[in-house]
Amino acid sequence: MKRVHFVLVLSCVIALGALNAIAKLRAQESKPSGNTGTKSGEQALAPRQESQSGQAYSGAYTFLKEGEFVQLTVEDDGRVTGFISRFGEGENDKGAFLDQFFKTGKLEGNKLSFTTQVVHGVTFDFKGSVERGEGKAPGDEAYFVLKGTLTQSTTDADKKMTSHSQPVAFKQFPRDAAPAAVGRN
Repeated sequence: MKRVHFVLVLSCVIALGALNAIAKLRAQESKPSGNTGTKSGEQALAPRQESQSGQAYSGAYTFLKEGEFVQLTVEDDGRVTGFISRFGEGENDKGAFLDQFFKTGKLEGNKLSFTTQVVHGVTFDFKGSVERGEGKAPGDEAYFVLKGTLTQSTTDADKKMTSHSQPVAFKQFPRDAAPAAVGRN
């Protein structure tokens, strides 16, 4: 079962990487019109450049523990989709691999926020930014880093909610490598 999950996650990561590469190639092929020196030409290019840089943030990032990760996809309009793939910590799901899809997600400039759906009484809320990391070139490990505050909220069987916030820095995985999710035990 873990192997099937790993293959599915790996397939999603590879597909998203291929789509990202295609989008970059299309963006490189399209040339701006000859009127770029004018204010109107500059204004026309600004939103497109911002959306391209936002799309560059798409990819897989580390999460709280080794083997866990965040998959992030930035759409043209700044809408963010994705999921967190993590190990369960509750009595009924201890050690099981859980995927928590984003309920909401938004990118404005480099300011990023997302909230996950509730899975087994747990939800995550991230508020922060996407920053350049220590990677030297696009596609390198840690080229981008998600820095901010992650709040984990847990609801127990008695409907009592507890929240815990912590500062985090999630490093981007290299483009040619998949998250080392389920392969390691």
